[in-house]
Amino acid sequence: MAQPITHGACFIGVMSGTSLDGIDAALVCFDSTDNTCAPDPATPLAPQLLATQSLDIPVPLRRQLLALHTPTHDELHLSALAARDITRCYAEACAPLLVAAAAKGYRVAAIGCHGQTVRHRPESGYSLQLHQPALLAELTGHTVIADFRNRDIAAGGQGAPLVPAFHAACFQHPEQHRVIANLGGIANLTDLPALSSGDAVTGFDCGPGNMLLDAWMRRQCGLPFDNDGKFAASGQVNAALLERLLQEPYFALSPPKSTGRDLFGEAWLESLPLTEIAAQDVQATFSALTANSLAQALLRDCSASSKPDSLWLCGGGARNVDLVQRIEQALPGIHVGLTDQLGLPGAWIEAMAFAWLARQTLLGLPGNLPQVTGAAGLRILGAIYPA
Repeated sequence: MAQPITHGACFIGVMSGTSLDGIDAALVCFDSTDNTCAPDPATPLAPQLLATQSLDIPVPLRRQLLALHTPTHDELHLSALAARDITRCYAEACAPLLVAAAAKGYRVAAIGCHGQTVRHRPESGYSLQLHQPALLAELTGHTVIADFRNRDIAAGGQGAPLVPAFHAACFQHPEQHRVIANLGGIANLTDLPALSSGDAVTGFDCGPGNMLLDAWMRRQCGLPFDNDGKFAASGQVNAALLERLLQEPYFALSPPKSTGRDLFGEAWLESLPLTEIAAQDVQATFSALTANSLAQALLRDCSASSKPDSLWLCGGGARNVDLVQRIEQALPGIHVGLTDQLGLPGAWIEAMAFAWLARQTLLGLPGNLPQVTGAAGLRILGAIYPA
């Protein structure tokens, strides 16, 4: 049942992604106060980002979460403990935003919390995000919306990606054909045909984003990520390795499709013949893999009626100078920019999207796009945990 949202309400979105590099929380107000999502589809949603907070995941917890991606001894108990501990981190990230909202005269209507994915198996009928929404409601004193993916999966969908619906609400243009690329641990594309074309919005996970780059940096340099892509830029792409990587069957699948650490994780990395290749050359090749797989997917699956005019990047990978340059080189004739230039800072879009999804839930409005996830139809996503 839809719940009223009063003037002066705002939402917090909390996200920790497949990169496991930290927690992002965003305090967001939406311009519409009439309890509708986008009454005129030609008018983009104009969310206001009021405050943000980033929080590193403690190293022991990060290691535990990584370990839980594969079967392990006593994993049910360990999963419950990790869910408790990551929830306490979520509450810590929300705390300054709750203070900021009060100082600005806003009331937080709900916290949209995604949780930490440790299994994404839509082919088996589930996606598992670790957290304890009831505990987060207790710790913050605010309503929490969680479990956004499984309602879509129950309807036959992939449960992912979910952010394209938010991209469409914010970025679709009357005349321009745009594509949004979220470069997180996994890279995903949202195809936004011009509104005047009448073509449907689509989106899908196209392959690894930062996941392999970060994993290799941790192994070789003891660093969490490749700052500005400097390590990759110091190497040379190994053509034979790149060709082998691009033969991964996932890249040839047609959308709707989604992936994660279940495929492009440590086991996949371990299977590669990397011992005879210089570490910086492996990094350069992984960067080229992300850029080339993204470009191939865009040209094949986002160009049905027209070639896109522009590609707009967001997520952590948008700050990787080497990766962005490789994407530009792989897509001649297509303008490549950052979503910051469109008015929304790319570092916070995913957290903002879960604030929006929480709002959709309270309004009784759908949060998925069936043509993106493959679900049987529009569905209201999320479970509500009252304060």
